[in-house]
Amino acid sequence: MGVISCIVTEHNLWLVILAAITCVSGCWVALGLLKRANDRTGLQQSGWLFLSSVAAGSCVWCTHFIAMLAYNPGAPITFDPVLTLLSLMIVIAGSAYSFTIALKRFRGAPEWGGVGLGLSILAMHYTGMFAYRIDGIVEWNFGYIAASAIISAAFGALTLGQAVRRPYEGSHYLALAFMVLGVVGLHFTGMTALSVTPLNTGAVPTDPNVLNAMAIAVAGVGLIIAATGVASYLIDGRSSYESFLRLQHLAHNDALTGLPNRVSFAEELDREIARAADGNAKVAVIGIDLDRFKVINDLRGHNAGDQALKTIALRLSKETRLGEMVARVGGDEFAAVKRFTDQNDLLDFVSRLEAALFQPIRIDDFETVTGASIGVAVYPQDGDSKERLVSNADLAMYRAKADVTRAVCFYESRMDEASRSRRALAQDLRSAIELDQLEPYYQVQTDVQTGDIRGFEVLLRWNHPQFGQVPPAEFIPIAEENGQILSIGEWVLRTACRHAAAWALPYKIAVNLSPVQFAHSDLAKLVHEILLETGLAPSRLELEITESTIIADKMRTLHILRQIKALGVTIALDDFGTGYSSLDTLRSFPFDKVKLDRSFMNEVERSPQAKAIVRAVLTLGRSLEIPVLAEGVETDDQLTILRDELCDEAQGFLLGRPKPLDQLFAPTVLKGASQTVPLFSGRMQPAPLKRRLAG
Repeated sequence: MGVISCIVTEHNLWLVILAAITCVSGCWVALGLLKRANDRTGLQQSGWLFLSSVAAGSCVWCTHFIAMLAYNPGAPITFDPVLTLLSLMIVIAGSAYSFTIALKRFRGAPEWGGVGLGLSILAMHYTGMFAYRIDGIVEWNFGYIAASAIISAAFGALTLGQAVRRPYEGSHYLALAFMVLGVVGLHFTGMTALSVTPLNTGAVPTDPNVLNAMAIAVAGVGLIIAATGVASYLIDGRSSYESFLRLQHLAHNDALTGLPNRVSFAEELDREIARAADGNAKVAVIGIDLDRFKVINDLRGHNAGDQALKTIALRLSKETRLGEMVARVGGDEFAAVKRFTDQNDLLDFVSRLEAALFQPIRIDDFETVTGASIGVAVYPQDGDSKERLVSNADLAMYRAKADVTRAVCFYESRMDEASRSRRALAQDLRSAIELDQLEPYYQVQTDVQTGDIRGFEVLLRWNHPQFGQVPPAEFIPIAEENGQILSIGEWVLRTACRHAAAWALPYKIAVNLSPVQFAHSDLAKLVHEILLETGLAPSRLELEITESTIIADKMRTLHILRQIKALGVTIALDDFGTGYSSLDTLRSFPFDKVKLDRSFMNEVERSPQAKAIVRAVLTLGRSLEIPVLAEGVETDDQLTILRDELCDEAQGFLLGRPKPLDQLFAPTVLKGASQTVPLFSGRMQPAPLKRRLAG
């Protein structure tokens, strides 16, 4: 009742209300800034701690000063400027120290910081009271002083406990209430402890208007400081929001093209499937893969490739309408989603995409058309889940890529059956070596002019327990895709070298190498180890590579080939004439043999152009002193043409089909020969091989 009586009878209530407004607004800002400091670390946290300390100290000091001006002691008053300024420094420094303690990560840190905050406000209050000079006798009630200290410390602990921990919704408001009660309770309890007996010293009484003006000025300064804190908070909030939007854009959009990325595509597809499930609409998933993008990168560099992607992305985005979306989901892969009810709408969208993808692209002085393979799968008939639709659209897209006659392919159920069969083969292939299902076959290579055997090409066969003999054209690509070609290729090389080392006559063996083996293994070291292990002479081993192997990484491949050639192993260029850089390949590396692709022999009898190409390749080989072997010889006329054109070697069904090792034991009759020679020695001695020399 004494405190209430002090407020009502000894204070200017209008100034008390002004002090209350200053206190509430300042404490609100200070706690908001403290929350921002609690959410930051490092230098940012220090900056927000400084702002919150200045806001808290200033608002508490202004509240205290205005309330003192509202007090009417009944005697003239003055202020000691040094102690008044010191009281402001005390509360700001105390607030900074207390807030720093409150944000530490130890048990009870907020409460201990709150006690420090309460004591710093207490020190500010009584320092300010000593600066308050009254013309009279001043007496203090120490009971009220002790009560004010307890109030300040207790409410300070409650304030920061709620402000920093924030265990539930509304903690910020509760912390504000505790802080305001602590400041108000401290001040007015402390003022109640003061009693003044005026003295008649003849001093001029203090003008109330001056005191009111001072109070308003102090309140204005306090509110300006609070407004500065609010402005800082809003600026940071705006910057944080803009940063959030920027990060959100980066998370959901492709950095290069600006199109939605894979994440956005998946989210949009989920939404469209949900809408279609609720109504009668359908959803199409469209997979897009650029056909000739790698050529742009190889010929013009990655900057040109980036420009091409940007141009294509811009064209695709211009083709999208309501219910449509195009995203970039990989390097040169795009995907689209289309919601529709009429099949013609889907066809129109696909047509627009196809037109945009096949428009010429000009990059500086270079113009090209990338083209694309497009696969389409439709919900719900082609799949009832996002994953299924995307997978089926990919299957259709790969089918379009394999078919040179069309760019767009719609999913069909038999594609899925082929895909499942392919996956099953890939799974079985993992254990094919351990289960002894792989077997090397040997196809003879002969001298065209004499009919003499020059060597054998090693061809792999897979004896599958369920599907029988699986052709290499079917399982070799699977092995290359999943990396199994490394172990399979090593097994073939080691097995063929071991077989050949046991032969009585030093026939050469030719083993094909996959581009994957060049990319993922120390090939020269492996070849050397196998030769030492099997005892095969390096000159009897010939390794065959295709032009695509060299083109993939020319410098690295040629370096590996030179290492292999240094071992004494010969190198043959397989499928010559089918690549786009054949002459450059021959110039870059001195091959020991060139194998003319079988496609030319298929047409050499009826096509003058094919015959001219064969003649040109053979002439080129003689000029470069590189022997040429023709593959795919199946008729007498083909062999005659090769003999007339002075071809070096030949290989094909006419001369001998691929055979397993045990069938090479049996007598074999070659075209136009009659001589018997032992092919094997020791315990592997087979029946004699008959050979009739050409007449």
